[in-house]
Amino acid sequence: MGKTNAGGWMLLGAMLLGGCAHQPVKVDNSDQPYRIGREDVLDIAVWRDAELSRTLPVRPDGYISMPMVGEIQAAGKTPTELAEALKTSFQPFVQEPRVTVIVREVNSSRVFVTGEVTHPGAYPLRGRVSLIQAIALAGGFTDFANSDGIVVIRSDGNGGQIPVRYSDLISPDGGQDVLLRPGDTIVVP
Repeated sequence: MGKTNAGGWMLLGAMLLGGCAHQPVKVDNSDQPYRIGREDVLDIAVWRDAELSRTLPVRPDGYISMPMVGEIQAAGKTPTELAEALKTSFQPFVQEPRVTVIVREVNSSRVFVTGEVTHPGAYPLRGRVSLIQAIALAGGFTDFANSDGIVVIRSDGNGGQIPVRYSDLISPDGGQDVLLRPGDTIVVP
């Protein structure tokens, strides 16, 4: 009876310890279509209508102002989605409007690094930037950093908080690095 009881306790202990092991978080690193942001500069071309074609910034409230149609929400849309919205808005005034939207300047894509890094601040997000690269941009960890307690706060609708252990990222097992998205905040405790 004593051996069976001891075996049961060992099994229970092993199950409890197994449950405490750090499980890596699955992160969606798939490429996302570019979404226009506040302060981006857009080239809007309306075919065969030079008076409607223009270069303009996206205002801090996310809107642009166009002749005849007024205010149009631009932030959060892809260039194709904005072109379709403008085409629909121009239809009462322009026969078969053809609209093209080109992002001339990307000013809205930033990530923020705060906490125990050498140079906390906002950094431009040019292309695919990983968490390790952003930490390097911020000058690396300070002496007091808890590198295994990093949290990426994702501001898009379904991101929330992503806990990351730096030791997992640099392990030989090849932990999954996090590709950053515009508006992400990296907190290094």
